[in-house]
Amino acid sequence: MARKPQQQRAKVRVDTVLQAAEELLLESGLSAFSIPTLAERLEYPRSTIYKFFPTPQALLNELAERQLGALEAHLTRQAQRHAGAKDWQDLITRMVHSAADFYRTHPAAQVVLLTGPVSDVSFRALESTIARLGTLARGLLATRGIDIPQGSPDIAALAVEFGTASLRTSFYLHGRMTNEYTQAAADVMQSFLAMRLGLPLR
Repeated sequence: MARKPQQQRAKVRVDTVLQAAEELLLESGLSAFSIPTLAERLEYPRSTIYKFFPTPQALLNELAERQLGALEAHLTRQAQRHAGAKDWQDLITRMVHSAADFYRTHPAAQVVLLTGPVSDVSFRALESTIARLGTLARGLLATRGIDIPQGSPDIAALAVEFGTASLRTSFYLHGRMTNEYTQAAADVMQSFLAMRLGLPLR
C-alpha cells in the first residue's frame, strides 16, 4: 500500500513522482516500468520514492485510484449535461462517448485501467467504481421512468462492465478509443438493458 504524505512539501513531491510515472508508462508501458528507472528520470534517490511507494504495484495502485476518481467525477458532471437527451438510448450513448473522451484526454488512464488490474487492490478499486457508475446509470434511467431493480445480478453494474470491456478491446487492438468500439460499447449496454428490462429498441 502507498503511504500518504502528510506535509505539503511531501505531497508536492508525491505528485511529481506520479506525474513522471504516468509519462514513463506512456513511453514504455507496464512491462518496462520500475522504480529505479523512475528515480533515475527524476534524479531522486530511490529511497525517496520507496518511502511512499514500497513497491511498483503500490505506485500503480495509486495512479489507478486517482484515475478512477477522475473518471467518476467526469461522468458525474457529464450526467448533468446530458439530461436533455432525447431518450434513454441517446442518454446511454452520450455517457459512453463521454467515457471514451475521458480516456482520450487521459492516456495514462488507458494504461492503468484498461490493460487489466496490476493487483487485487486495483482490481477491487476498479470494480467498486464500476458499481458506483452502475448506480449513476440507475439514477439517470430513473429520470426517464425506467427502473433497474436492485439485487443479483446487478444489472446496472453489468451494463457498465460490458461497456468498459468494449473500450478495453479498443485500447488493446488500436491503442486508443475508436469511434467504432465506442459505439459498440453503447450498443452492447443498450441491448443488455433492453433484454433484461423489456425495453424497446429503436
